[in-house]
Amino acid sequence: MVRSMALTGNFAAAYSTKQINPHVVAAYPITPQTTMMEKFSEYVANGEVDTELICVESEHSAMSACVGASAAGGRVITSTAANGLALMFEIVYIAASNRLPIIMCVMNRALSAPINIHGDHSDSMGCRDSGWIQIYNENAQEVYDTTIMGVRIGEHKDVRLPVMVNLDGFITSHKIEKVDVLEDDEVQKFIGEYKPVYPLLDTDNPVTYGPLDLTDYYFEHKRQQVEAMKKALPVVKKVSKEYSNFTGRQYDILEPYHLDDADCAIVTMSSTAGTTKHVVDKLRAEGKKVGMLKVRLFRPFPAEDIREQLAGMKQVAVLDRSESFGAYGGPLYSEVRNAMYDVDDKPNIVDYIFGLGGRDINAVNIENIFNRLMSAPAKMPGDVNYLGVRGD
Repeated sequence: MVRSMALTGNFAAAYSTKQINPHVVAAYPITPQTTMMEKFSEYVANGEVDTELICVESEHSAMSACVGASAAGGRVITSTAANGLALMFEIVYIAASNRLPIIMCVMNRALSAPINIHGDHSDSMGCRDSGWIQIYNENAQEVYDTTIMGVRIGEHKDVRLPVMVNLDGFITSHKIEKVDVLEDDEVQKFIGEYKPVYPLLDTDNPVTYGPLDLTDYYFEHKRQQVEAMKKALPVVKKVSKEYSNFTGRQYDILEPYHLDDADCAIVTMSSTAGTTKHVVDKLRAEGKKVGMLKVRLFRPFPAEDIREQLAGMKQVAVLDRSESFGAYGGPLYSEVRNAMYDVDDKPNIVDYIFGLGGRDINAVNIENIFNRLMSAPAKMPGDVNYLGVRGD
């Protein structure tokens, strides 16, 4: 049975975590993540979950506690943002390398300095090569659903990797929206009973975590992570389809919007997709063949699926809410352009870096991008643009 609730993105993450009822949650407060864990601590205090909530002294300790709890055989969830994720950095790699299916909600926020508490993707993009599955969410409904799906994805026997559930700081984390939620028993039915693999607390079958691993086997262990990421892609698709059938809400790794006959399109992620859809609808009503491709799954990057969606298109703009200093364009642009490199009928692809530090992007900005794409020459060199910067 579906019930509707008015929830912020943070409260949607907290509510889904309550319904998952993990064995352990370890977290440290940081804006704009704090209200998720405040709300979850209420569930703990009220006896609504069996979770052991560990209040640590830093984010480094939070992820360390999660690693210990997950290695011991527990189902584990945490949350952080920005500088907190940066402080976790060492242990983020350890969690992935040990193949621990931890769920972490990241309320995407700009990194210091200067100090900024508003939303961009610089924090999670800094972890894009850490071995975590990364899923980016447009709204509170997606946050709720993805947190639940993330449990099944990370714990799958062919994957066994941690999952990062990303939502835009303040834009999604603090905005109240209508969210359709499942009943607790339905969530438990979907995720199933946790069956740990090689738990430390199974004393009859002792194992070692975190041994010294020098030139003899380190490379082979990294290669195993590569294979786990490859296997994660079809698993994300499979779990998304099963969840869609279970709830009636449609999910996949990509969300194409009016792409079938589009001449030009914008590729984007997270909350900006909602604004882009609004502009696409407006321009479609004017008879213009434009579309949008929302990327939900960033790691593992779905290169083949991207090619299928964008091949044959004339012009494409990629919107990046983070900068990759010294690189040619932002992280999403680099991945999309690389994926399209060997396609014969590939489009011209340009990059727009936008919204750093929470700088607003509006419908007029996006319409201007579409207008530029529609008026561009048949052969346009790929370039990198900075949207909404004073002086540009």
